[in-house]
Amino acid sequence: MTRRVVVTGMGVMTSLGHDLDTFWSNLMEGKSGVSLVESFDVSEYPTRIAASIKDFNPEDYMDKREARRMDRYVQFAVAASQMALKDAGLNIKEDTDPERVGVIVGSGIGGLSTWEEQHKILLEKGPKRVSPFFIPMMIANMGSGQISMMTGAKGPNSTAVTACATGTHSIGDSFKLIQRGDADVMICGGSEATISPTGMAGFCALRAMSTRNDEPEKASRPFDKDRDGFVMGEGSGILILESLEHAQARGARIYAEVVGYGMSADAHHMTDPSPGGEGAARCMKHAMRDAGLTGEDLDYINAHGTSTGVGDIGETQAIKNAFGEQAYRIPVSSTKSMTGHLLGAAGGVEAVICTLAIERSMLPPTINLDNPDPECDLDYVPIHPRQADVKVAMSNSFGFGGHNATIVLKKFEA
Repeated sequence: MTRRVVVTGMGVMTSLGHDLDTFWSNLMEGKSGVSLVESFDVSEYPTRIAASIKDFNPEDYMDKREARRMDRYVQFAVAASQMALKDAGLNIKEDTDPERVGVIVGSGIGGLSTWEEQHKILLEKGPKRVSPFFIPMMIANMGSGQISMMTGAKGPNSTAVTACATGTHSIGDSFKLIQRGDADVMICGGSEATISPTGMAGFCALRAMSTRNDEPEKASRPFDKDRDGFVMGEGSGILILESLEHAQARGARIYAEVVGYGMSADAHHMTDPSPGGEGAARCMKHAMRDAGLTGEDLDYINAHGTSTGVGDIGETQAIKNAFGEQAYRIPVSSTKSMTGHLLGAAGGVEAVICTLAIERSMLPPTINLDNPDPECDLDYVPIHPRQADVKVAMSNSFGFGGHNATIVLKKFEA
């Protein structure tokens, strides 16, 4: 018999807020976290906007010395994990067996800023001046590593690196570890910090980002015919998953239940989705089959919805492919219209949003959807939030390389 898995804690670090209530309030108000980039000179960049976190102080969450040995993406991961554990009311060393607590927190790119800084030192001062902490600060698994070291979690520890599907793969893999009995608790999600000279330059070279620099708050416009690319974001989204037995034994508050996980490959193109969203549709079908549910049961989809032409149309086609006529009944929204695209952290943040949508009976909107693309003709909850009884929610994440991940969450019933 497989074990039931529930969400008992959450933490976020985003441009819309550093705690759940502030974050949710800003989502419900339809606020945009996008602004002009101020952390470096972007005057020569075609894109000069991003959803940056401007008021983050790592020393609020960790020792100053430790913070100096972490890339910004690791700092975000540690901060959001501490918030999630506090929200769950869980002290790993005191409340449970540390060997039964694991961590899977991924990053699509890892320590890009550290790489940039140390490469500059190499060129200007030579190899002997490169920091001995360069490699451990930069590698993409150090988010999981540092979280385990700082919390004492000694169970399964791994890292997903699947581009923009990373956060959702991390949660899905953690769900399966608990479900099959390999852990009782998992700290999981994603973290990213790529608003840097090289990161911005790379995505600009791909011509993937919006150049609506004069209207930052209106730049991310998923499913709108006037969209011109995604807007990069940064931050972290972390969930605490527990087996139902473990959560009940300690009297934990239960936000929702994780019931399904799907993954697939497009096997098509480095950056573009497969024709008709075929790979994404298979992924959604796998997740619903894993949950033992059908399209009739689904009350909300948090779309990958990046605000790119091929991506938004492909996901719309995929939802129709997966759910047929039910697709027109199911509310879909892209919260990237407000948070920007957090790349490897997107799935973590959006799983938090789905969980809160279930708990608080509200659907977040897709802002800036002023002129819907005729090829995007589903119910995208435009402009304003909507009250709804959300019993089942789905979160989609699709990454470069054709990586697809979907999780399904359900209102908890004892």
